[in-house]
Amino acid sequence: MTQETWSYPPELMDVLLAFGLRPVGTTPPSIVRAALNDLYRFEIRRLRQRLLDGHVEKARYSDEVVVLRKKYWPLSLQVQQWERICRQASSQITNRQ
Repeated sequence: MTQETWSYPPELMDVLLAFGLRPVGTTPPSIVRAALNDLYRFEIRRLRQRLLDGHVEKARYSDEVVVLRKKYWPLSLQVQQWERICRQASSQITNRQ
């Protein structure tokens, strides 16, 4: 059984590294996306708690959510899109060799 090799494009890798995620060529995009989603959910729950504790004004809450969504922009891509992007990057590298 051969294991698929993935190549994460620099734009995506830069974002992942900023979150402390460093996938290697054998790391499936579905695993990386799930880890990023877990981080996002942690932050969104923390923001919600800050709202409930009175540390974030209700009027600013939606703006803060938008900031988080922009920070976690790769989550706007579905797993299939991640796989296509990382597979394309991998095949481009193979074609150059």
